Amino acid sequence: MPTKIHIGADHAGFELKKELIDFLQKKDYEVIDHGAFEYDENDDYPDFIFPVAKEVSLDQHSFGIVIGGSGQGEAIVANRIPGIRAVVFNGQYEPIDGREVPQEIITSRQHNDANVLSLGARFLSIEEAKEAVEMWLDTAFSGDERHIRRINKIDQIGM
Repeated sequence: MPTKIHIGADHAGFELKKELIDFLQKKDYEVIDHGAFEYDENDDYPDFIFPVAKEVSLDQHSFGIVIGGSGQGEAIVANRIPGIRAVVFNGQYEPIDGREVPQEIITSRQHNDANVLSLGARFLSIEEAKEAVEMWLDTAFSGDERHIRRINKIDQIGM
């Protein structure tokens, strides 16, 4: 698994980013911070997310974590970069009708080989975010032929 993590956040994810950097460094990950480096409620998330996605696209042995209010816009920015498979996590869905659902944070790695995790800071506690990040980083891509085939098809879109 990659040991280098690129991380970036706008003002909404600023505090969570600081917590996650400390958390990841204590787990011996090399963390590269792409900002924001100070709180500015008027900053724009693409300024911090694009550099994360770009670096991950250039280094297949790294992952990215991007953080915003919902994580949605951040994933949209990251997914504009070829080779990036960014997924949003805002908390595990708990169906009210009794259905069993898989852990989406795990399937994003096992099935999609996601290389950027986009977190919604307004939806997750610090502990929930840490748990999700740890689970995501600890989960390997399955390598199943059907998943490889699908990722290859995604990579061919727009070429």
